[in-house]
Amino acid sequence: MKFYLSETNKKLGGVCGGIAETFHFEPSIVRIIFILLVLMFRFYPLIIYMVLWAILPKQSW
Repeated sequence: MKFYLSETNKKLGGVCGGIAETFHFEPSIVRIIFILLVLMFRFYPLIIYMVLWAILPKQSW
C-alpha cells in the first residue's frame, strides 16, 4: 500500500483523491470526512493535509 497524490481525483492537491484510490473509497466520502475532521479539530487536519501535499509523490502511472 503506497500513498500518492492523485492526478485524476484532484480538487486541490490530490491528497484526498490519493487516499480514496489507495483504500478503494469514493473520493467524495474522503473529502466529507476531511471536512468533518476540520470542523471537529480546527486547523490540525489542514496542517496534516499540507504536509502530505508537500511530501507525497505524484501518481506515477
